[in-house]
Amino acid sequence: MAVRPIRRSDYEGLNRLHRQVGWPERSQAGWRWLEDNPARRDIEAPVGWVVSNQDDEPAAMLGNLVQRFRKGPRTLYAATGFSLIVPPERSGASRSLIQAILTQPDLFAKYTLNANARAAPLYRLFGLKPGPMETHALKLSWVVDPLACLKGRLLRRLWGGLSASDAHRLGERLMNPRLFEPIPLVLPRDVMVLNNIRAGSAYADFWRDLANEGRLVADRSPEVLGWRLSDPDQTLPPLLLGLMRGGRLIGMAAAMMNKTSLIEPPCLDIIDLAALETAPDAVEILAGALIENARALGAAKVRLQVTTPEILDQLGDLAPRARREGGWGHCHALIEDPELARAWAPTPYDGDYAICARHIPLPRAWRSPIRSETNAPAGHWVSAS
Repeated sequence: MAVRPIRRSDYEGLNRLHRQVGWPERSQAGWRWLEDNPARRDIEAPVGWVVSNQDDEPAAMLGNLVQRFRKGPRTLYAATGFSLIVPPERSGASRSLIQAILTQPDLFAKYTLNANARAAPLYRLFGLKPGPMETHALKLSWVVDPLACLKGRLLRRLWGGLSASDAHRLGERLMNPRLFEPIPLVLPRDVMVLNNIRAGSAYADFWRDLANEGRLVADRSPEVLGWRLSDPDQTLPPLLLGLMRGGRLIGMAAAMMNKTSLIEPPCLDIIDLAALETAPDAVEILAGALIENARALGAAKVRLQVTTPEILDQLGDLAPRARREGGWGHCHALIEDPELARAWAPTPYDGDYAICARHIPLPRAWRSPIRSETNAPAGHWVSAS
């Protein structure tokens, strides 16, 4: 099957494919936002690829999320696929699309951290290996509203087999009115909401310190994080927390509300957890702060969809309290350099979770999404006095 890069004229066709499988569509501005990924522009990589029909319209697709990484003074690039959509009548197109992302030049790694149970075995056919070996099949969650989670399970049993169009006719279920209310956060000592990630901020200093440790880490610079937070299709801004000690930021966490389907309750997805090597306890403190505030914010549970042995250890007492989810190898990677393969310790930030989230639908009375006017998150989250 012929594969070609995505063009701007494809965006409506890509939305049509998303609609067929019940996945969130993007506005034209949202697709342009993906184009503006600083790492993608660095190496002039495609936004993704399509298999086209006889009219040259998208009939199957795979998105291409390029990321910068740092390892000491070295700047490296990697890519993860997202939104692999192959209708039944295009059976076999997934192989051509995956091959397209794997043959990109100048990348130290090609990977997915978000493979579903059906697709997971496919990646091994292309040489991708599960990793990290101890945790590649492990997702963690902390239930904060058991009743809402129970209602979600019941609805899945009743309506889980519905088509995307039938599910859409049922309408949005299990919404929580607190989601769009400015709820004050109750935070531990020295934990604060990060409202400034610009150059010269405490966050910028944290990124410099993290990069200078010499570990292989995804680029969290103000430029890249600012781009991530500027998604025009967001309805709620991500929540960024930081842990300060001695006047320095030593750890940060990012989380966003996600409603994975019409019949699921909202959940708070942890999309980043990062701490300096001198402050491993920051991971437990920051994750605990998110869990403690999640129900008040309108979430039924908190999820951490990528773990490593180090993260499990740093979560401390939170790890035994978590539900073990997953059970299949959702993390697969192809890294040819043995040194970089050993150094790779993925976090949710490295994956496509923030890119593919189903943002919380807006109440009917809400006319437009909450958007930040700067490269910092909108001021929806506040600390309680």
